[in-house]
Amino acid sequence: MSSDTKNDRSYLAIIALSVVLVVMSLTIYAISQGGTEQNTADTITMGGYAEQKVVPDTASLSIGVVTQAETAKEASDENAAIMSAVISDLKDLGLEDKEIQTSYVSVYPVYNYDGERTITGYSASNSVQVTTTKLDYLSDIIDRSTAAGANQIGSISFSVSDDMQEQLREQLVSAAVDNARSKANELAGSLDLKITGVQTASMYDNGNTPIYYTKSVVETAAMDAGGVSTPVEPGESTVSMSVQVTYYIG
Repeated sequence: MSSDTKNDRSYLAIIALSVVLVVMSLTIYAISQGGTEQNTADTITMGGYAEQKVVPDTASLSIGVVTQAETAKEASDENAAIMSAVISDLKDLGLEDKEIQTSYVSVYPVYNYDGERTITGYSASNSVQVTTTKLDYLSDIIDRSTAAGANQIGSISFSVSDDMQEQLREQLVSAAVDNARSKANELAGSLDLKITGVQTASMYDNGNTPIYYTKSVVETAAMDAGGVSTPVEPGESTVSMSVQVTYYIG
């Protein structure tokens, strides 16, 4: 066989191989493009939501003592004695150390601005944050604190604990998914399509909306003077869940 013949056959083989590679590349590209279009064109994404009203099981309130005296030490000592009595009464009610947390302590001068600024005395403040699930104790917590000398009762907030939210999670997720599926079926039906499967899904825990009440020291003191227990009602709080689901349609 001549050298020219061998070269011709090698040249033809290279051309044939090149054609095959080009065809394969075009085929793979077409398949990938078709798959991409399939994934984007044949899906719909829908959000779902569910909520439930529940009675809160956790309360938080601030209890404070403010005192004034001629010296910083006198104000601080008096304040410490009263706050110690308040905390002791709270523990006698059954509150644990973990339910009582100091949130603010200060001692500062009190000024007279009549003409020249002068110090007329000192004010001492001490506040504790009480967080408890013993909601039946709330009236006693407020009344006994003021009886022991507390003269600042902060806003009361009610919320749902993590444990209660965990108990509600499965029910809320199921309801939120049903809500998303119902809306997706409605949309698909209006397009003469059907839901054929789920591509992706995610959920979002919206937590709960706390309820706030304000109890002023004046109102509390008036009730104590009349021998009436301070009324406290937890009301309702909302726990909710959101989901987002991408469905295949066909």
